Amino acid sequence: MSTAAPQHGMSVVVPVKGRVALMRAQLVSLRAAMDRSPEPSEVIVVDDSEPADAAGHQANCREFAARYVRGPRHVGAKRNLGAERAAYDLILFTDSDCRVPPDVFERHIKTLRAADASVGGVAGPTFVEHDGGPASRIMRWSELINGDLERPSRCAAVTWATTTNLAVRKEVFEEVGGFPSTSLDHVGGEDCDLGLKISDAGYTIVCDPETVAVHDGAITNSLTTAGRRLYGYGRSEQWVCTVHPRYRRPVVNAFTVAAAAAAAGAALAPRTGGRSLLAGPVSLGLMAGVRARRLRGRDEATGTAAERFACASVELLFDLGGFVAALELRRPSMLFTGLKPADAD
Repeated sequence: MSTAAPQHGMSVVVPVKGRVALMRAQLVSLRAAMDRSPEPSEVIVVDDSEPADAAGHQANCREFAARYVRGPRHVGAKRNLGAERAAYDLILFTDSDCRVPPDVFERHIKTLRAADASVGGVAGPTFVEHDGGPASRIMRWSELINGDLERPSRCAAVTWATTTNLAVRKEVFEEVGGFPSTSLDHVGGEDCDLGLKISDAGYTIVCDPETVAVHDGAITNSLTTAGRRLYGYGRSEQWVCTVHPRYRRPVVNAFTVAAAAAAAGAALAPRTGGRSLLAGPVSLGLMAGVRARRLRGRDEATGTAAERFACASVELLFDLGGFVAALELRRPSMLFTGLKPADAD
């Protein structure tokens, strides 16, 4: 971590790998925001792309006056490196597949300058661009995809926030040790970890519902992409629970239920002629049905039962990620636990 006293202003740190076109769109949005910033500002792009993509990022950084830094693979380590290079006392974290609003500097700087020292950061909501395609229509109901991103739109404060739209005081960031540079995977969970460390240190992360970032819709325009992301979310949640056990809560993991049902079915197979072997798959179907009834927007008139069931079925991959991670971490008790929501007491 840097020991030099930072100047007043805001530094933006964006980790990236590949995604040249998306990163360029983010740089366009950041340039527009910098032009309206009430204080000095800078953008630091930390990249570990392959040579061809790296050259594209370097060219875009030159065009939009951003600083380009080669970094490690782990996204938390990337953000730490960017924060270490930051010249200013406020740091905005956002992602390469997002776009910030033109007033993001104005609003986040105003909030943090007006707040007392107990406020360690400010989070704005991020909304996914749903393109209206079949997969997008299905995944718009997913609380697991959209909930954490949108939470600052409906909360006064949170214990952690996604790093798609989160500004923090650099001194607080350094005090709590920044992001983890190692975790179960090279991406995922680092934003939870940072926020929980800030909260545990006695600081508040307040929310500004009016500072809205946009997330590219690629995460929901294919069920395969959405499922892969949800599987990673499930894995990272279990890792966060091992680091921050006091934020654990009891949960019903669909694959824990299915595994237990499958084991019981196998034991009963000789008596049932093998029909009980269907217990595992049937239990997954039932869990998807229960989850479908609890999806976001369930009281809205739009959306079909088939869409909701499909969304709930994809969301089961979150449970699979958590189930596999609990076994990988050799924490069988975590087959029955998950992370408290960021707005929980």
